[in-house]
Amino acid sequence: MDTQQLHALIAKEAGVKPNQAKQVIELLEDGNTVPFIARYRKEATGSLDEVQIKAVEDRYTYIQNLEQRKTDVIRSIEEQEQLTPELEKAIKGATVLQRVEDLYRPYKQKRRTKATIAKEKGLQGLADWLLKPGKEQLKTLVGQYISTEKGVETVEDAIAGAQDILAELFADDPDIREKSRRMTRDAGLLETAAKKGHEDEKQVFQMYYEYSEAIKKIVPHRILAINRGEKEGVLRVTVTPPVDRIIRLMKDKWMKTGSPAAKEVEAAIEDSYKRLIQPSIEREIRTELSEKGETQAIHIFSENLRNLLLQPPMKDKMVLGIDPAYRTGCKLAVIDATGKLLEVAVIYPHPPKSDQQGAKKILQRLTDSYPIEIMAIGNGTASRETEQFVADFLGETAKKASYVIVNEAGASVYSASDVARAEFPDLQVEERSAASIARRLQDPLSELVKIDPKAVGVGQYQHDVSQKKLADQLTFVVETAVNQVGVNVNSASASLLQYVAGLSKTVAENIIKVRDENGRFTSRVQLKKIPRLGAKTYEQAVGFLRITEGKNPLDATGIHPESYEAAERILKLIDADKKMIGRPEIIAKLESLDLEALSQEWEVGKVTLKDIVDALKKPFRDPRDEFPQPLLKSDVLKMEDLTPGMEVQGTVRNVVDFGAFVDIGVKQDGLVHISKLKKGFVKHPLDVVAVGDIVTVWVDQVEKQKGRIALTMLPPKEQQPDLQER
Repeated sequence: MDTQQLHALIAKEAGVKPNQAKQVIELLEDGNTVPFIARYRKEATGSLDEVQIKAVEDRYTYIQNLEQRKTDVIRSIEEQEQLTPELEKAIKGATVLQRVEDLYRPYKQKRRTKATIAKEKGLQGLADWLLKPGKEQLKTLVGQYISTEKGVETVEDAIAGAQDILAELFADDPDIREKSRRMTRDAGLLETAAKKGHEDEKQVFQMYYEYSEAIKKIVPHRILAINRGEKEGVLRVTVTPPVDRIIRLMKDKWMKTGSPAAKEVEAAIEDSYKRLIQPSIEREIRTELSEKGETQAIHIFSENLRNLLLQPPMKDKMVLGIDPAYRTGCKLAVIDATGKLLEVAVIYPHPPKSDQQGAKKILQRLTDSYPIEIMAIGNGTASRETEQFVADFLGETAKKASYVIVNEAGASVYSASDVARAEFPDLQVEERSAASIARRLQDPLSELVKIDPKAVGVGQYQHDVSQKKLADQLTFVVETAVNQVGVNVNSASASLLQYVAGLSKTVAENIIKVRDENGRFTSRVQLKKIPRLGAKTYEQAVGFLRITEGKNPLDATGIHPESYEAAERILKLIDADKKMIGRPEIIAKLESLDLEALSQEWEVGKVTLKDIVDALKKPFRDPRDEFPQPLLKSDVLKMEDLTPGMEVQGTVRNVVDFGAFVDIGVKQDGLVHISKLKKGFVKHPLDVVAVGDIVTVWVDQVEKQKGRIALTMLPPKEQQPDLQER
């Protein structure tokens, strides 16, 4: 495959133009990172975003591996002196790895099989004759292959051995395998049944006890549910292919009309399919289905994580973090507006102590001592009881404060980590958790990067997918979010800095070390002296590292130093100083510039100039500000208060294939089924809602005994029959 064909293929599969694919590949090969290319090389790529660039990178990596495999396969067949021009052309023309493996299969070194044993017994000639019979009758011919020394004692032994050779020949036919695979995909069924004596007390997998669905129609979340049921020993899973059609296909290719050996060849064909092809194709189909399920689950997890990370920060607010508990008490942490821990405490408002009066005294003292505006309550054990206690306290004292329920998933993981111990060496695990809950509200991105992304509680079937693929994709999502927002180099933790484009964990730690030793950075240029931060790394990272109140106001923006000259020329053109960036008086002047003319005159890309102008107008713009603020509350809602048709507001906590889970302020999140998200057909819930969205919902149904709440986002006048598959 030449370079032009390579770029065309990658472009088609990644959904971009060939020249865009070419530019991205060249930039990647030159050591540039995905965030850097997306932000600072828009002219070259045609403004592709991170996801598109990553798609090109992934396909390029796949095709590189494919080309290497083709080379290895051709060399192996060549060494066996069996490579023909036709076979070489077919291998080189393959665009998927499966096709290469199918073509290689007949030449692949095999373990000792029935066919190899039969060949050792000298039965290859008989097998050849069965396919190309002459006038001689089989029983007359077969006698010459009987040999007691070779273990062929009867006519039946000889014929059976020859059939084994044919069965393997048929099974190794690449065209038969491809067509069998395609026919199974198109017309096969995935069938499940409950195993005898299974342990499924809660009947989690009840719908799959006797279930069948077309392979081509089964949706990803059902694939993963079935896989889990099989793994837990509850379900038996089979692929049922269109056997008769595939057997007929094989007969049409291998059986000769009027052949005296037709019966023997037919038996070899059936044995080949049922013993060799069908089990292999079934494994391949199950693998394909699992990959389909994994891809979707990882995509959903990624989208949910991205929206969680990009939740808007609660800026300039002092927060009281509360980690709820019964026996061990609720741990409290007062965090100032900069994220600094001021005080910790513990209260016991719940059983077994039930010291509500003592708890209120401590809360009173803290709210009197500090200007606490918001209380962040973790949503774990005793969360709703703590919410009720806090609501009662605020009502009784008339404090001008609100509270919010914060998803604390992963807080315990963070609290016991080396990062948490380094930050709060003198605190107990639960006290660290309370501090983390408060900081999650203040700046979700900065706090959540300290936790393994898999532990943040916004996925579905995350334990049933390839952990490497999941980790790689989630790391990409975190990197994208961090670089889109930008990082204040004078306040960021090493956990946050290591996600900046080009920076490793070691370099991030070196930045913190230099900052601690020498004080705050006053210029981006100072970063060049960080140990192990070379010129290329500096180029990749510096635009995402912000320095506020430094020597050069441009260092606080997303403008890359390579564009400072252009930025200064623009400011000079409108008769403004760098200290004036972001001020209202220069915005109108910036908007009146003819960027097209400037681009041609200065030989600077128009897109780059537009980004510079945008940064000069809003130098401290935070993309997270476009997302809805957390839902603040001062009163509590109980499940007993809910009635069908009741209108409430809630926060989307998780989005899955079949709907969205919404926190409406009671103990259990409610489910908005995909059919109740909006009027009309919804392809996927992510098309309508995202994690962190504040939504208006109506109570559809409440099952108090099961703790289930069904919600709808359809106003009462728009409610419709359930048209979508449950």
